[in-house]
Parts: sequence; C-alpha cells; structure tokens
Amino acid sequence: MKPKKQYGRLVGCDRCGRRRGIIRKYGMHLCRQCFRDMAPELGFKKYS
Repeated sequence: MKPKKQYGRLVGCDRCGRRRGIIRKYGMHLCRQCFRDMAPELGFKKYS
C-alpha cells in the first residue's frame, strides 16, 4: 500500500512553517512573506 500524497495546505513554508500564501512554483514551498525576503538572494529582480 502506497502512502497518501499530501495536497493543499498540509505542507507549509519551508522557512517559517506558515500554511497560507504558499508559492510552490519551481518547488520552492515558501510563503509570500518569506519569498519577498529571500527573492533577491534567489535571483529574482523587482521591476518598476
């Protein structure tokens, strides 16, 4: 029997553990607040 897959808000932010506002694109699993803090370190640039 295979273990159940986790969907939705079961998996929180890797950095702070929050479960709301998760950005999962590119396998990041960061909440939006942590993403804003870490974006320059990850190579994202803010335009305008």
